Amino acid sequence: MTFRPLHDRVLVRRIEAAEKTAGGIIIPDTAQEKPQEGEVISTGNGSRAEDGTVTPLDLKAGDKILFGKWSGSEVKLNGEDLLIMKESDVLGVLA
Repeated sequence: MTFRPLHDRVLVRRIEAAEKTAGGIIIPDTAQEKPQEGEVISTGNGSRAEDGTVTPLDLKAGDKILFGKWSGSEVKLNGEDLLIMKESDVLGVLA
C-alpha cells in the first residue's frame, strides 16, 4: 500500500531516541520521552491559495526534521507507527 498525504501535510517516521545517556545509564522504556526527530516519508503537493495557485512544500522525502512535542496525528500504516502533520508543525530540517 502506498500513501500520499494531501495538501500541506507530511508523513513522518520517528527516529528512535538513544536508550543510554552519555554517562552510560540505560533509560527504561517507561521513562523515555517520545523523540522529536523524524524522517519525512512522503509529502503532499502543497497548499492551495484562494486563487487556485499551489505553493509547493519546502520538505521532501528523506529530510531529517525536528517537530514539536505534541505535533501531528499518530497513524498505523502497514504495522508501523507514523505521524501525519502539517508542514507548519515542522520546526526545522537537520543538516
